[in-house]
Amino acid sequence: MTLRVDLNGDMGESYGRWTLGDDEALMPQLTSANIACGFHGGDPHVMRRTVALALAHGVAVGAHVGLPDLIGFGRRRLAVSPAELRDYVLYQAGAVKAFAEAAGARLEHVKPHGVLYAMAQEDGELARAIAAAVAELGGDVALLLAGRTVAAAATEAGVRFVPESYVDLDYTGEGKLVIERVKQLRDPKETAARAVRLVTEGKVRTLDGTDLDREASSICVHGDAPNAPAIAAAIRRALQAAGVELVPLAAL
Repeated sequence: MTLRVDLNGDMGESYGRWTLGDDEALMPQLTSANIACGFHGGDPHVMRRTVALALAHGVAVGAHVGLPDLIGFGRRRLAVSPAELRDYVLYQAGAVKAFAEAAGARLEHVKPHGVLYAMAQEDGELARAIAAAVAELGGDVALLLAGRTVAAAATEAGVRFVPESYVDLDYTGEGKLVIERVKQLRDPKETAARAVRLVTEGKVRTLDGTDLDREASSICVHGDAPNAPAIAAAIRRALQAAGVELVPLAAL
């Protein structure tokens, strides 16, 4: 049986006159795009352009939802209630959904950004709030995240859950993801080797040198990394050389 995996990336995080990342170079390497919705990055014009760029390269459109923290790039913890978070997620994903439908496409998935990603894994009420918002979007929109807490919340809400893992970020020995305020410059070959091992063996090496079991139907590449396009291209080549088929989430 051929192994299949989605390769997603965080895209459209520029806004106004400020530009982050090289979306034009990174997009062709991906199968799914997590498009910023204006809370941590992005603006309406960037959203429209990024959706168009994704469609031009046959990349599935997703919403990258975050906390309302533009100045902190969504990486600072905010006190937010489940009810507030549900509305934040629906508001942001609804914007990307509208741009996708205006371009003749559909919203395929929702993925939390930055510290919200960790908060959802840690807090079942917040995870349920996110899943409830995704369910309100309809159209079999998937929730892209990781962890049993979120998986359970998605099941409860009747939402398709797709587990993902990272190879361009580190994990602690306890299995927690290390969120970087500023992305490191990583070796594309080493990162690609981590991706192959993740998909074929279900393991990643942690910072303390131990192996961590990880389930990954999707692998993320961060668009704000200094050499993100080179990392994504190396991952794609290495996975294909290992006989792994790259497909968007809907084809998994």
